[in-house]
Amino acid sequence: MSETILGAEPTIRLAAFLGMIAVMMLWELAAPRRRRDIPRVIRWTNNFALVVVDTIILRLSFPVLAVGLAMLAEERDWGLFNVINVPGWVAFTGSILLLDLAIYLQHVMFHAVPGLWRLHRMHHTDLDFDATTGLRFHPVEILASMAIKLTVVGALGAPAVAVLLFEVILNATSIFNHSNIKLPAGVDRVLRRFLVTPDMHRVHHSTDPRETNSNYGFSVPWWDRLLGTYVAQPAKAHEGMEIGIEQFRTRRDLWLDRMLVQPLRGPASGHALVSRNEQK
Repeated sequence: MSETILGAEPTIRLAAFLGMIAVMMLWELAAPRRRRDIPRVIRWTNNFALVVVDTIILRLSFPVLAVGLAMLAEERDWGLFNVINVPGWVAFTGSILLLDLAIYLQHVMFHAVPGLWRLHRMHHTDLDFDATTGLRFHPVEILASMAIKLTVVGALGAPAVAVLLFEVILNATSIFNHSNIKLPAGVDRVLRRFLVTPDMHRVHHSTDPRETNSNYGFSVPWWDRLLGTYVAQPAKAHEGMEIGIEQFRTRRDLWLDRMLVQPLRGPASGHALVSRNEQK
């Protein structure tokens, strides 16, 4: 079973990624939420090029990734769910929820710590907001995120099937909640009780620091609601809000070479601790 999962992982993840990105891009063309300001050819080519760079660096940097570590933990009885005797469904469901909580806390940390914000802010410097924004992360942030994920997977002893499903869900929801699609207000209101919607997550990409440092969830909205980081709507409404951060506002900043060196440029302003102090 484990060998089957590991062998099928690349195919499952690639199929889910290609299917989701294709669906959301077509949906964006058919029913866009906001007017597009930057030509797609600039953003899409550079955002997809970044995905290629991230994937190559990740594969070269880690001998084993999350699903592989879950299998190894199961074989060697590492981690909580391989030590305590709980029903399989408890280990499965608990692993997915706790991994999602870990991603939420990691996201908060990357906003709160200046050095980590330098890495993460590149995700926020996209000047438009669409499905490809959900793929736009600095390679060093990807490495740090994987190190954190491996630590959590190992500590939990999460089942390999649960880790694979979590990875697919995380990737799919990131593409979905970054998409520029228009959902009926009633549908969004109901859906965001269970899932982070594009309108909910778009608030997080506002230039307003109070809004930038809110709505950290990727998959479910419960952590933001429970831990006080939920903001329902942007102050200037979705059509009027400005996307990005104040430091990097030129089209040249959207190119791959500029994205890769952004952590080294300028002050680390705009992170959560600064914003919180400014509000006092």
